[in-house]
Amino acid sequence: MKLACLSAACLLAFTTMAAAEQPLTSYDARLSAQDHFNSTGERLTSVAAIIRQDRANYYVYGNRDAEDEGDSFFADKANRERLEEFLNNGRISASAERAILNGSPLIHVDVYRRFIVVTVE
Repeated sequence: MKLACLSAACLLAFTTMAAAEQPLTSYDARLSAQDHFNSTGERLTSVAAIIRQDRANYYVYGNRDAEDEGDSFFADKANRERLEEFLNNGRISASAERAILNGSPLIHVDVYRRFIVVTVE
C-alpha cells in the first residue's frame, strides 16, 4: 500500500512539473506534398519523418510553404535528427497522426527540453 501511494505521489509530481514546463520554442508549419517525400523522392511513412522533412525543407533546401514558421530548435541538424525521439516522448493524437500521414494539415509544434507536442490547427 505504501509503495502504491509513493508511486502515485511520484507520478503526480512528474505530471505537475511537466505541465508547468514552458516550451523552448513553438512554430506552425504546413505539411504539404513536398514534405511527404525525402530528398531522393521516397515517400515518407511516419509522422516524425514528415515533420523532420518539413524542417529540413525549411532550413536546408529553402522549400518553404507560405504558412511555415522558423524555430530556434530544429534549425540545428543534430536536433532534427532527434525529432523521432522527441515525438515518441511527447504527445500527438491519433486523429492528428492520420491527418499528417494522409493530408497536408497545418500543424502547431511546441518544443520542450525532451519532447514535442504536435497538434493539427
